[in-house]
Amino acid sequence: MKYMRVLKLSVLMFLGVMSSLFAQEPQENNQDLFKFFGDRSGNEFRSASGKPGHNYWQNSADYKIDVTLDEENEMLRGSITINYTNNSPEKLEFVWLHLEQNRFTETSRGTLTTPIQGNRYVGDMDGGYNITNLKAVSGRRGNPSSEHIITDTRMQVFFDEPIEAKGGTATISMNFEYKIPVKGMDRMGQLKVDDGTIFAMAQWYPKMVVFDDVRGWNTEPYLGAGEFYLDYGDFEYNVTVPYDHIVVGSGELLNPKDVLTAEQQNRMAKAANSDETVHIITADEVGDPSKTRPKQSGNLTWKFKIENARDVAWGSSPAFIWDAAKIDLPSGKKAMAQSAYPKESDGEDGYGRSTEYSKASVEHYSNKWFEYPYPNAVNVAADIGGMEYPGLNFCGYQSKNKSLWGVTDHEFGHNWFPMIVGSNERLYAWMDEGFNTFINFYSSEEFNDGEFADDLDETRSYVGWLTSDSREKIATYPDVADTRNLGMIAYMKPAMGLLMLREYILGHERFDNAFTAYIERWAYKHPTPGDFFNTMENVSGESLSWFWKTWFYGNGNIDIALDGVYPYQGSYLLVLANKGEVPMPVKMKVTYTDGTDEMVELPVEIWQRGNSWNHLLTSGSKEVEKIEIDPDKILPDVNGSNDVWPSQYYEDK
Repeated sequence: MKYMRVLKLSVLMFLGVMSSLFAQEPQENNQDLFKFFGDRSGNEFRSASGKPGHNYWQNSADYKIDVTLDEENEMLRGSITINYTNNSPEKLEFVWLHLEQNRFTETSRGTLTTPIQGNRYVGDMDGGYNITNLKAVSGRRGNPSSEHIITDTRMQVFFDEPIEAKGGTATISMNFEYKIPVKGMDRMGQLKVDDGTIFAMAQWYPKMVVFDDVRGWNTEPYLGAGEFYLDYGDFEYNVTVPYDHIVVGSGELLNPKDVLTAEQQNRMAKAANSDETVHIITADEVGDPSKTRPKQSGNLTWKFKIENARDVAWGSSPAFIWDAAKIDLPSGKKAMAQSAYPKESDGEDGYGRSTEYSKASVEHYSNKWFEYPYPNAVNVAADIGGMEYPGLNFCGYQSKNKSLWGVTDHEFGHNWFPMIVGSNERLYAWMDEGFNTFINFYSSEEFNDGEFADDLDETRSYVGWLTSDSREKIATYPDVADTRNLGMIAYMKPAMGLLMLREYILGHERFDNAFTAYIERWAYKHPTPGDFFNTMENVSGESLSWFWKTWFYGNGNIDIALDGVYPYQGSYLLVLANKGEVPMPVKMKVTYTDGTDEMVELPVEIWQRGNSWNHLLTSGSKEVEKIEIDPDKILPDVNGSNDVWPSQYYEDK
């Protein structure tokens, strides 16, 4: 019997090393690895327990916007009024606004920092804002000021008198226009199809920069990979377009009787109560305004509203097939899934299932984590790989089957991170992309009994990148990171971190309690990484500094080894080693020769005093046949060959 030969050899080895094994000889401890990580002490704004502090504050901005789409000249022109509330404890002599369309110029910082060979975030260079008639008024009766400075994608607006602290208000208004990019950094732009042009409109209006208790004004420029960090407020926006266009947008359509035919209104009402997809405009009707439009010339104005949102986006085209279905929410409320796409995207392998996917995605996240807050969830086919806004996505118009499910589910998942939980995407991409990739794994497992299940749990398939010399840390800012690493450090590696927390370190119940608490505590607020760490630790009851430090802010790897198994007085001495930089609890499956097995679990604290540990396995009269660390292979352990005893070497013999 091969295992008995191994055991006899092991006995001889054991006699020579037994005393040192049991002695647990002194070694350098790992106190620095396990001590409290990061600046997470509590204050009046952010509690050490992970909750918003008793004096937590954030500012708000309500928007009223009127724009006109000039299709012929590819221009957008309009006006905006922002009602801003300063809830901070200090007066504000000025405010900052984002002017993200200024990224599309030859001299923008984003253009000048794009590599010669290009990347995903290449954009047109003949655009940028023309701002006129600026007025900034502090309070209700303040004197208007037009003083401002535009610096790249930011505008500083000065007031005649400061905005008062703790509830002071201001109004900023202006006219704006710009040339609509065709290539909009894979976030917005134009797509020409057989039946017209699809205008995917995002980053389309001047918007407030966040002023917070952590950094003051968050004025990082819009370069490319770094996305957005925005305050919450209510939006009312009116979009005037050529009469033959269909417009879909974030929020609720306020004037359906003005822009829809009677038949379309009836179809929309039917869709609002249907689990099956209902067409508002069919493929056969596209291109025939006499069937699809309530007027046959001029322009139409579509009016939308959304509350407690951080942004809005919209799509407009004469080429849209348009369909919808009901979304059931846990509270008993209803929302509506909608899809708008050209004939080129139609079909059961394409956007013909988009509304089905959208409905399933939003219902899953609502039931699992937090109820969806908006009246509609709209999926728009465009020349954009995938980009999210509150209540509306732009997804690649050529996506099909699993890729279409994946991008639709991912972009709708972003309504939870960062649309509901409003983290700073421009600095911490992992707090929205990574968290979203994690929740996508479970929604994909559930959808249609795993029709499009993904492979996040196959963590060892990523070992090649995890051990590459060019890898970077999760905590690397997105605009700093090598774009070739962004998929791993923003999406996959943080998602694997949460997967390990749920499936290996904390378990489902403790993880779900903590993660749900994080969402509920920070819904419509601005959490930092420390707020997430503190919530997860306080609610789960587990000190996880060693994990945050090594997995999220370090560049090391997991390599837990079973270095030896030695028989001893009817038991077995297991010699374990932490050969990587990331410690882990040890879970081992012990299989006996009689066909039975058991799980042995050792806490992460075995590595506090050093990187080796001996465990005495009491097996009674049973003979061990096999021992395997992490039998479910949840951990991306970079050296699986030392996870199993007997080793592959002996099994080959």
